Amino acid sequence: MATQDSSDSIVKHKAPLNTIHYPPANLVMALIKITLICCALIAAIECALLPAAVPVGVPLNTEVDPHPQYAFAYNVQDALTGDSKSQQEVRDGDVVKGSYSVVDADGSLRTVFYTADPINGFNAVVQRGPVPVAARPLVAPVAAPLLG
Repeated sequence: MATQDSSDSIVKHKAPLNTIHYPPANLVMALIKITLICCALIAAIECALLPAAVPVGVPLNTEVDPHPQYAFAYNVQDALTGDSKSQQEVRDGDVVKGSYSVVDADGSLRTVFYTADPINGFNAVVQRGPVPVAARPLVAPVAAPLLG
């Protein structure tokens, strides 16, 4: 009985000459990550080497207001889109008081009243309620086109 070599049962296929063998995807991703990390390090090094541009001969403003004061407010009521929000704030020295209102995604009106001072820190009270009728969107339903 003749012994058969195990290599005799192997079927060999000839690959076309124009077959391109690509590197494994994980190797490509590793090279991309290494490249990005190197670029980030070079950028960080370059930024640290550049001095900040300060105009020569221009004095820096080092004055600090010992008792800062301001007041501002705004109000948006867009009937077309339904955008409804407002804010007002007043500062007198180290004490800040204000409030803001916004219509949340669920259609309710959220109003936040806040204060901040050096003794009590920041405190806020949140109130939720229905949206006033004037702030609701006036969007008319659009009729579907007739397909003929």
